[in-house]
Amino acid sequence: MKPFLLNAPIKDYIWGGTKLRDIFGKKSDLERLAESWELSCHPDGESVVSGGEFDGMKLSELIKKHPEILGKNCKKFSSFPVLVKLIDAKNDLSVQVHPCDEYAQKYENDNGKTEMWYVIDAEPDAELVYGFKEKTTKDEFRKAIEDNTLMDKVNRVPVKKGDVFFIEPGTLHAIGKGILIAEIQQSSNVTYRVYDYGRLGADGKPRQLHIEKALEVTNTEPLDPHKPVYGMELDGVVIQLLAECDYFNVNRERLIKEAELFADDSSFSHVLVIGGSGELSTDDCCISLEMGTSIFVPAGTGNYVIKGNCDVIITTIP
Repeated sequence: MKPFLLNAPIKDYIWGGTKLRDIFGKKSDLERLAESWELSCHPDGESVVSGGEFDGMKLSELIKKHPEILGKNCKKFSSFPVLVKLIDAKNDLSVQVHPCDEYAQKYENDNGKTEMWYVIDAEPDAELVYGFKEKTTKDEFRKAIEDNTLMDKVNRVPVKKGDVFFIEPGTLHAIGKGILIAEIQQSSNVTYRVYDYGRLGADGKPRQLHIEKALEVTNTEPLDPHKPVYGMELDGVVIQLLAECDYFNVNRERLIKEAELFADDSSFSHVLVIGGSGELSTDDCCISLEMGTSIFVPAGTGNYVIKGNCDVIITTIP
């Protein structure tokens, strides 16, 4: 099967802005475009095939019809393993935590959530929350929530374009205002909020917090947010390994001419354009690339080439 384009469902969470429309060309009648789910089979929002024989089909339906496009490595998972998002935080996201697989499957009938962030852009003085400044007991954590002093205990990390963060389950975190992020995560929508700045939801009521569950799953030890990013330059292509774990491998490729790539039968490749323009081609197809283009390259495609002056994030399954 040829590589194909995906259309992303859009989420209009209250903290979102308009950069996904203004910069990435996402089309939506919603006022706020907080997130676009660029690669998703999650029931809360599925990617849809755009163009070709399967135009308009949900990605999960196509996979059910042609499971071979996933590759051998996906067979170890009971469901589609990853979710790739673009996130525009015009305002601060809630301080939150995600559970591990065992806890989420037991209490939420969903997967846990390991995730990584690549910072596409950040306004001056932007920062995010990553864990605690100092070792904190569960009782101290609870009291800080109750006393509204939690933000005095969290670790605030300055953010700049190109930064990478790996968020393991149990890590207290929050994306701060003015940050534009590509997020690659397990396919899960389980989030436990512990602090939301006193904001009201669309119904005029404070948004729900999940304090008891958060207390059970949060790691209260201080954590180092900075993970090494390995890179190399080869024939005009800057290649960076952004993350590797049991659920996904993520590479960034910045090219000014072309990059020759290969999709064997072990995994599909998902290509997300975060800068510039170009084209992706195989022997029998050619797809134009621009900001926000999302392409599914089926397992077994073999050689494919990306040409142009562009910046892409490529996700595969290990």
